[in-house]
Amino acid sequence: MVTPDFGVLEESVMADMRKSCTEQVIDHFLNPRNVGEIQNADGFGEVTGPCGDTMSIWIKVEKGMVAEAKFLTDGCGTTIASGSMVTELVKRKSVSEALKIDSEFILNALNGLPESDVHCAVLASDTLRAAIRNYLTSHSSKGKIEQ
Repeated sequence: MVTPDFGVLEESVMADMRKSCTEQVIDHFLNPRNVGEIQNADGFGEVTGPCGDTMSIWIKVEKGMVAEAKFLTDGCGTTIASGSMVTELVKRKSVSEALKIDSEFILNALNGLPESDVHCAVLASDTLRAAIRNYLTSHSSKGKIEQ
């Protein structure tokens, strides 16, 4: 039985990734920010994209601002990078500003994605919007929306 050389395999995968992905994408894939769940989150969204990847986003809102955002995904490297980036982008934004973060905003922040992976930024945007809608719905019934 031959034991694979994981160092060589990793170098090969990274070389392929560098051919099609920006440094921002690679950085957010290898060092994702804000991974995990928020206990007692103010908003939660979960969306499954057309490729079958699922993303979940939790947000905490304080004084009308997104104070914290976390995500989990079962997706590929570009989905991880998109989730990481969107949770960075949304922090310290008002709820109304957060609603303006769309897939183009995420793509620009990542300096682009390969055309075949643009749907990953759409998934991140859709999931963020689902979390914000959940926040707005659950807090409007309590009469305490802060925007």
